[in-house]
Amino acid sequence: MGYIVALTGGIGSGKSTVADAFSHLGVTIIDADIIARQVVEPNTPALQAIAEHFGSQLIAPDGTLNRRMLRERIFSHPDEKAWLNALLHPLIQQETQRQIAAATSPYVMWVVPLLVENRLHDKADRILVVDVSQETQIQRTMARDNVARHHAETILAAQATREARLAVADDVINNDGAPDAIASAVARLHAQYLQLAAQADSQEKP
Repeated sequence: MGYIVALTGGIGSGKSTVADAFSHLGVTIIDADIIARQVVEPNTPALQAIAEHFGSQLIAPDGTLNRRMLRERIFSHPDEKAWLNALLHPLIQQETQRQIAAATSPYVMWVVPLLVENRLHDKADRILVVDVSQETQIQRTMARDNVARHHAETILAAQATREARLAVADDVINNDGAPDAIASAVARLHAQYLQLAAQADSQEKP
């Protein structure tokens, strides 16, 4: 089992930018959102099960899952959301473990937007939080998704609070400033993670 650094942050915090910076340094990136999409790709057993449970209208003409319609179906139905989670979470976990085992870098960066919400922080060796002010999140979300302020605020309200994320953080990158400030923070943390991964590796060996 390799050394796992979990990267999390709220919407509009810049998780992808930080993950890309680590990727450029040769770190394997394992993205929970990408895996969540992979397990429901066309013709997968999970997609078939969703169609049987919720109805075939959730499958678009091109065979892909209509994610927006699914979100609307489970939004106000906790039992349906629980059914979906019971189906998908084991598949996502299985694929995550496969990718971690296949990684060749000294440590892996596991990008998990819902780390706090899904109580996954004990599955990582170290937690890095990309932190920004709430106003920055709102402005970036409005600009990126072309949505009204109220819509951005609603998304934020549904996520874990900034305080809850910082409470589980081992390391924090503040991303309120200029994008080029990230590079130096990432370089510093990369050196630290290489050292921690090497220490963990030496302790595992007999």
